[in-house]
Amino acid sequence: MRDLPMADVSSPSGQRWLTIIGIGEDGPAGLGEEAKRLIASAPAVFGGARHHALAASLITGEKLSWQSPFERSIDAIVERRGSPVVVLASGDPFLYGVGATLSRHVAAEEMHVIPAPSAFSLAASRLGWPLQDVATVSLHGRPLDLIRPHLHPGRRIIALTSDEKGPGELAALLAAAGFGQSRLTVLEALGGSRERQRRTTAADFDLAEIDPLNVCALDLAAGEGARILPFSAGLEDALFEHDGQITKREIRAVTLSALAPRHGELLWDIGAGAGSIGIEWMLADPSLKAIAIEQSPERAARIARNASAFGVPHLAVVEGSAPDALRGLPEPDAIFLGGGGSEPDVMDGAIAALKRGGRLVANAVTLEMEAVLLSEYTKRGGSLTRIDISRTEPLGGMRGWRPAMPVTQWRWTKG
Repeated sequence: MRDLPMADVSSPSGQRWLTIIGIGEDGPAGLGEEAKRLIASAPAVFGGARHHALAASLITGEKLSWQSPFERSIDAIVERRGSPVVVLASGDPFLYGVGATLSRHVAAEEMHVIPAPSAFSLAASRLGWPLQDVATVSLHGRPLDLIRPHLHPGRRIIALTSDEKGPGELAALLAAAGFGQSRLTVLEALGGSRERQRRTTAADFDLAEIDPLNVCALDLAAGEGARILPFSAGLEDALFEHDGQITKREIRAVTLSALAPRHGELLWDIGAGAGSIGIEWMLADPSLKAIAIEQSPERAARIARNASAFGVPHLAVVEGSAPDALRGLPEPDAIFLGGGGSEPDVMDGAIAALKRGGRLVANAVTLEMEAVLLSEYTKRGGSLTRIDISRTEPLGGMRGWRPAMPVTQWRWTKG
């Protein structure tokens, strides 16, 4: 979809020409008089087939259904800028809805929005769950793996699914992750005449004839060996699939602290190995993005598997060698250089690509890479840290300290 400019709100096109109305399964009965009047007077009403059916008694203008790809419909709406248009949406248009998409192309001053209760609000009200204490996750058109970071014993989750298969697939994921005894409530067609609730456990899931319009409420219970992802940095190495090429947990925790992720930022993880740095970067906040650059095809495939297993399947994996593989990638806010940094032009390529004000963190375990970091520190400044870790190991019939290879870490901010 082309990049459409925001309207000049001081011009006639800046008037409120676009009305977005949330509609529930109860149709016109759940709408106020203003919403009904706006739908009835609109020369064009965009929405899905279900929305048009719900509002059929009110629509007098042209019914325009969503096109595929969806961007074509957004273009068609924006092309009518300045003329009255109504868009029908499910529930709250600005909670994982079409309103969020349209706001990237239409200024708020041009929109009039009348929301309805979201599926999350309706589900919480039916269950008596305070919504502020519940994790709300949209799995509609998104990978089920996104639920994984939320899997903690005692946690409550309301998840919006894509279709009638979603609850069963979600139950299977929970059971495989060691949360089979979690209570699962399927709430179907909320707010309409077909509304119903059914309860089971993830392990015993056998519900059939599920309405495609559903949400799942999860009351989580963890079994022995359940895969739980702590909120702290430096997750156990054993949680990752790896071949030994992984930044170990203690070093990883220090490294993530040095990278200092901030809202909405993009990380490049160059020489990503198992992908652990990029994965934990993304786990710090849903707004964070990362690109893992890895030359080994086997390791690149492993990174993708790890990303799914940790609930960040949108981690981008670029297979190739730096610096060539860096060309054309989005400008990073932070870069971690953990492997291959001593190769010619890799450090220079990373520094050149880094956004002004961005952070670069590089770790060295070899003398060759340490020499590169010493040179960069002397030339550019920043901070240089030596990290020594020792772990206990058997020593005869007793135990002693076994030092790991020391790590030299250079941290630098681009001025």
